[in-house]
Amino acid sequence: MSSTLTPAAMAHRRLPNVWDLAAFVAVLGMLAAVAAAARGTVMPIAALKVGSIHLDPSYLPGYALRTTMRMFAALVASLLFTFTYATWAAKSRRAARVLIPILDILQSVPILGFLSFTVAFFLHLFPGNVLGLELAAVFAIFTSQAWNMAFSFYQALTTLPADLEEVSRAFRLTGWQRFWRLEVPFAMPGLVWNTMLSMSGGWFFVVASEAITLGNNTWQLPGVGAYVAKALERRDIGAVFWAIGAMLLVILAYDQLLFRPLVAWSAKFRVETTASATAEDPWMLAMLRRTALLRRGGEELGHLVGFVTGLPLRLPGLRRARAWSAASTLAGDIVFGLVVAAVVAFALWHTVSFVGQTLHWSDLGQVVVLGGITLLRVIVLISLASLVWVPVGVWLGLRPAWARRVQPVAQFLAAFPANLLFPPFVVVIVTFHLNPDIFLTPLMILGTQWYILFNVIAGAAAYPGDLQEVARNFRVGGFLWWRRVILPGIFPYFVTGALTASGGSWNAAIVSEVASWGNTKLAAHGLGAYIAEATNAGDFHKIVLGVVVMSAFVVTFNRLLWRPLYDYASRRTVLG
Repeated sequence: MSSTLTPAAMAHRRLPNVWDLAAFVAVLGMLAAVAAAARGTVMPIAALKVGSIHLDPSYLPGYALRTTMRMFAALVASLLFTFTYATWAAKSRRAARVLIPILDILQSVPILGFLSFTVAFFLHLFPGNVLGLELAAVFAIFTSQAWNMAFSFYQALTTLPADLEEVSRAFRLTGWQRFWRLEVPFAMPGLVWNTMLSMSGGWFFVVASEAITLGNNTWQLPGVGAYVAKALERRDIGAVFWAIGAMLLVILAYDQLLFRPLVAWSAKFRVETTASATAEDPWMLAMLRRTALLRRGGEELGHLVGFVTGLPLRLPGLRRARAWSAASTLAGDIVFGLVVAAVVAFALWHTVSFVGQTLHWSDLGQVVVLGGITLLRVIVLISLASLVWVPVGVWLGLRPAWARRVQPVAQFLAAFPANLLFPPFVVVIVTFHLNPDIFLTPLMILGTQWYILFNVIAGAAAYPGDLQEVARNFRVGGFLWWRRVILPGIFPYFVTGALTASGGSWNAAIVSEVASWGNTKLAAHGLGAYIAEATNAGDFHKIVLGVVVMSAFVVTFNRLLWRPLYDYASRRTVLG
């Protein structure tokens, strides 16, 4: 019996059905909610008051919607940043020498460091309007989302299999076509998992992004972060639990409606020649496929995107320019290096001049020692997290059904703000007279350990099924399987996860080395506590000194460890 549909059956499939009605109602309700929340972003800034945040749980749905809108706005900006910045770094050897160290610095600089210098800029763009504060909050969330997405995309572009590159050259794909038809699909599985992690990272820092201070003025934007900050200030445990519940419901909602379908969709981009274990389509994706009008609209949109991304864009004289570049590589490298050195020297001179107005060399020595203490914490925590989460990530990545079950739980744990754990940590440390230098340390890794787990899951999920079959046929198991089969396959993903976890730990130091509960405050020795105290005191000279020393530690550590591992991973990729 033929499976070809008759014209009447095809026409029937194009007619609206009950699934279209359900999708239409859901989309209409979402647009109405977003429009209602968006009205609060264009009101006068005078309407915002410090006491305008209410701890009544009935306000939480509106707060959660406002926070989620900020996070998705930041996520869109992060995707645009990823597709431009990471691509430029991967395509240009010279640009990578500058862009990657800058990315190392940006992912490690504390979020309060960004807020200290960007709030005034956005307020001047929209004077007297809440929109300026909203953009400042979105930018702050962007700084907690963009870096790991950019590193993931950069890792994928630098470990692209050689046979796929040969195929693209054989088909004479333009750079534009190669990007959308080869590089983006190859990077998609890891990028989707890192996008989920970016949303969780936004939740982790949402408290700092929604409480904005400029000079003597303090504003609290309506949102879950401001709600949590006020609950902690008033020691209202009930309100803290209400906030946790709201976070959990929001994470479950966007996991079911967006990320679960995206993970299932990205599985089709795995590089393999044999079928591998797959899980059933999530209910949201299945419902979308049952619709008629919505599916047809999606197909037309897909055709439009395919047409745009398949445009044979060629720049005139490109081959000539490439030939000239190849002939003058050495001279270009020398000129480029001199320009970069001049810019760095100019920036250092201005930094030293600014810091030297109030600080001395002894202050630099103190900050370097504090940076060494924080570095030791980062190394120990990343090592312990790798020992725990690499085996777990491999097990989940090779079992798609289990990965989808654990996915919302991992997102919630990754999104859990560390400051919600300050009360029990402070109470336990004070009650039992424990050392804050040791027992505040776990707070650094609470939000960053998930970078390792999510990237390892993405790497194991993308591992080719045919290579798994070969290992089973040769009965490779035990430690040999880990050393010869799976670890080489996930190594590029692990390096990306560990690198971003390392930078995230430096970033988290500012909120984890200082903990408070009411009037009780604890501080550990470290560079994060130094920057936090300088920020609270408004001492910009110490803030700059702390950020510069932290950046120097991060760049040096990454150059000595992570960059060589990245180069090794790009040479030894299992798909190459």
